[in-house]
Amino acid sequence: MWLWLLPAVALADGAGHPVTMWMAEGTSNRVYLLGSVHLLREQDHPLPTVIDEVYDDAETLYMELDMDDIDPLQMQATINRLGMLDEGASLRDVMGDELYAEAMSAAAELEIPLEMLERTEPWFAAITVEQLALARIGFNPLYGVEMHLLKKATRDGKTILGFESVEQQLAYLDGLSLDAQRELLMQTLAESAAIREIMDDLILAWRSGDIDYLEQTLLEDVSGYPELYDTIVANRNRLWLDTIDELLERGEDYLVVVGALHLVGEDGVPQLLEARGVRVTQMHEQRGME
Repeated sequence: MWLWLLPAVALADGAGHPVTMWMAEGTSNRVYLLGSVHLLREQDHPLPTVIDEVYDDAETLYMELDMDDIDPLQMQATINRLGMLDEGASLRDVMGDELYAEAMSAAAELEIPLEMLERTEPWFAAITVEQLALARIGFNPLYGVEMHLLKKATRDGKTILGFESVEQQLAYLDGLSLDAQRELLMQTLAESAAIREIMDDLILAWRSGDIDYLEQTLLEDVSGYPELYDTIVANRNRLWLDTIDELLERGEDYLVVVGALHLVGEDGVPQLLEARGVRVTQMHEQRGME
């Protein structure tokens, strides 16, 4: 609750570069909004110091998922139920011969055996391809922002809550039309060819709070697919907004941690809160603290 004692959040002359995090001011508390990168590399640590200092100030963490209550067996069962095609169906069937051939060719260039995903729905194939491509260049959820904070919160006995369940989150992808799922898989295969450069630029922009870059690249790419953008980004942001509004009426401080994509653009949570009259300020890393 004693934010003014933390020098790293100064926003005036002593402040350094911005970070991908905002402070929303409630009636008697603060809700910090941290844009996360779910997978990072070991070399991406340490994270900006302001993240840990804001964590220290917050009594409770809110993430997309309630990370400390996930049952791995139940999660795997949900993935199998939602991500697998009906008996007798194949990825080739739902992609169509022409698009499937393009996907196979792109996957071969990446040395990813797409045939191992023959029984999966296109959305599940897409996230699997992305995870494989990221793992090859050292990205791991164990180094991600959420896991970093989860370890600290578990050690410190802080409460962790979530906006969604695993089933709800996967159901958004599973509920996409086949056309949108096909687009997602083909886009993922195309971007995976340049994944190292894409991620290097993304991490740099994320660390330096370069919101213009995030909007003009990451957000623009997704918004080019309206169904995907509405389902995965805009609609979820609006669903979370009422909960965040409630948090702003409470007495303790909260750290909200969601994917960075949810905090940028006109549909981003900070702008939606400002439209409701909430005072929201982008935060900065103190000079000399990194």
